[in-house]
Amino acid sequence: MSAGTVTGGDPTAVLRRIRARARRRRTTAGLAVAVAVLAAFVTSLSVGAQGLGPGDVLAALTGLGTPRTELVVLRLRMPRALTALLVGAALGLAGALFQRVLRNTLASPDVIGVGAGAAVGAVTASIVLGLSATGTSAGAVLGAVAAALLVAVLARRDGLGGTRFVLVGVGIGSAAMAVVSYLMITASLTTAQQTLVWLTGSVTETGWSTAVPLATACAVLVPAALLLARALPRLELGDDTATALGLPVGRARGALLAVAVLLVAAAVAAAGPVSFVALVSGPLAARLAGHGRASLPHAAGVGAALVLFADVVARTLIAEVALPAGVVTGAIGAPYLLWLLARSRTGGTP
Repeated sequence: MSAGTVTGGDPTAVLRRIRARARRRRTTAGLAVAVAVLAAFVTSLSVGAQGLGPGDVLAALTGLGTPRTELVVLRLRMPRALTALLVGAALGLAGALFQRVLRNTLASPDVIGVGAGAAVGAVTASIVLGLSATGTSAGAVLGAVAAALLVAVLARRDGLGGTRFVLVGVGIGSAAMAVVSYLMITASLTTAQQTLVWLTGSVTETGWSTAVPLATACAVLVPAALLLARALPRLELGDDTATALGLPVGRARGALLAVAVLLVAAAVAAAGPVSFVALVSGPLAARLAGHGRASLPHAAGVGAALVLFADVVARTLIAEVALPAGVVTGAIGAPYLLWLLARSRTGGTP
């Protein structure tokens, strides 16, 4: 129930009831998202050449399983499932931050060129410089940061926000993907095939060497993002009002976007640009938990559940063919993007 539908009574009591209702909604949504993430995580650990039941997986996780199931779950499948969870959480949170800071539902790193910049950096490091996986990850981070800085510089006439920022980002993203296509044409057939799988977004080849750095990055960046997000309610009131309330608008917005860019870079470095997760997670979380800063953890959870389920579907959809998870997220996200554009055209609120 919105504030506008509550009539009569003490205004303070009415406001208290509205806040209590909002807290119950966020709590219920949070529990639902947590259950979905746990179910997807256990399912991801269950699926493979040797099928395991949920009971076997839970026994292995709690140290009560057989040596064989513990080997399969903890040594062989855990890095992939953990990477999928963290990639989804990072992309979901980053996408929600971009959308909230720029006040545009289309302002996702998929759309505004940050993910494409990371792809250019990673492909350049791999194909041109011949670097290892660590060098490729570093290239992805540098590419994402460079693309974000370029968009910010070219769009700075309107500040770090507004439609101009999104349109400049779309242009930078298109140019970046053109560079990626050129580099792939110049590469050998084997390298081009491997790069194409990575560009689709895949957690197939991930191990502990991928999961641990990603977990470290998330352990730093996620708390930083949630802490910086305390400025969001004032930012969403508009620059003039936020400034009048004592908020350094440019610094707060820049810090939030910087953390979001680093989250995207860490996710892309681990699994490639998994498409549409950042775009859909924020709006889905807002529908579940309501609009506001408190729905950011829900966005991270929705992203984690999406990538985990996408990876499970990709592994089981076609026998003996390991599809990248990005194929499934793309199949989900493309219709959503078209619906979003149609809603925007008719003046609806996504």
